[in-house]
Amino acid sequence: MDFSLLQVVVICALTGMTSLMSHGAMAVFHDGIRPILPEFVEGRMKRSEVASVAFGLSIGFVASVGISFTLSTGLLNPWLLFLPTDIIGVSSPKKWLAFVLGALWGLVVMLGLTTVNLVFTGLPVDFLSALGELSGPVVSAFALFPILAILLQFGKQKGIIAAVLVLFTRVFIIKYSTLYPESFELLVGMILLLLFAILHDNKNREERLEGQDSIFEERTLRIRKNLPYLAIGGALIALAANLHLFAGSEVSIYLLKDAYASVDPAESANLIRQAAIAEGLRGLSFIPLIAATALATGVYGVAGLTFVYVVGYLSPNWIIAAPLGAVVIVLEVMLLRQLGHFFEKFPSIRLASDNIRTAMNTVMELALLLGSMFAVIKMGSYTGFFIGAMIYMANDALGKPIMKLAIGPVAAIVTGILLNLLFLVGLFAPIA
Repeated sequence: MDFSLLQVVVICALTGMTSLMSHGAMAVFHDGIRPILPEFVEGRMKRSEVASVAFGLSIGFVASVGISFTLSTGLLNPWLLFLPTDIIGVSSPKKWLAFVLGALWGLVVMLGLTTVNLVFTGLPVDFLSALGELSGPVVSAFALFPILAILLQFGKQKGIIAAVLVLFTRVFIIKYSTLYPESFELLVGMILLLLFAILHDNKNREERLEGQDSIFEERTLRIRKNLPYLAIGGALIALAANLHLFAGSEVSIYLLKDAYASVDPAESANLIRQAAIAEGLRGLSFIPLIAATALATGVYGVAGLTFVYVVGYLSPNWIIAAPLGAVVIVLEVMLLRQLGHFFEKFPSIRLASDNIRTAMNTVMELALLLGSMFAVIKMGSYTGFFIGAMIYMANDALGKPIMKLAIGPVAAIVTGILLNLLFLVGLFAPIA
């Protein structure tokens, strides 16, 4: 894969900027890192301690979701770019060093992607295309996040109601439209989660948490102070997305892969619109999680509420995409306090954001494992399954040195390499 000079410059500038924002505790990608950054800013944790936590929280996602999605699509993604710059930024002792090391990470990723594609596409057992099997379970599983969160927070009765309504949403969209159902399922599930939270708080007004207003005000002012950096980051993300280099999430990355590979302009444009719709609905669904975490910590997301991705996909060219990306981030930050007032009235929505995070980890572990097993079977039939399952069980028996979220994709990649080695010594023949 060849990259233009503009593409290389944009990605290096983007990873340099996200690393710089992480260094200053202005914004990070990983939601789990945000709550600890105020501890560092207010002097209760050392930089080295924060860096250790960031590494532990992020490395599994980089090794699993980040690498496998990029290898199977050829598109860069936030897990591969921004999780490492979270680590680089909080680890760097100086601002300039954070930017330089972050930019170097972007360069390494682009050079590495070119090299890996060149090497792996020539292998007799094609495991890069097989890794595309990860997408089906992962994309479909996103609709399960709010259902599991409802079960965790409001019990089985409301959980069953949500599951039935989301299932009917999927069935009707598949039957009566050509749209992809996953984003609509996710939106319906999140609306139900918010509705249950609001109804619960209306019945239990005494549970409202006092004293949040002053905390939210202080945190919001800190985010606004960092707005110039955040806007530049938003501009660069929209620019990268518009240059067909980058996809913002699992609900859009495989649609965009097909769109950019299509030789039919009409089909390509339709797939890009579908990806933008999916990304927009996902963004709406995750507003409570992202906004509540930002208001509680004073640390924003590098992509804000993620609508900057949609702007990047749909902009007619990169010259328009960049300023629109900056404008989207500015508008989000200006509206953040209004969201805070809403959350103050409904503490169950803040609790729901924690349950969403728990549900995400649980569901993604299952989806990535299933997708990985599909992938190894496609690579090498049940010889591939045997190797992949053996790696998974060995990890489990050895105390999970590789985190559950990462072990499936890691097992799939290792299986592909081992199948090629078996082919080289004459012990395995690729599936026709």
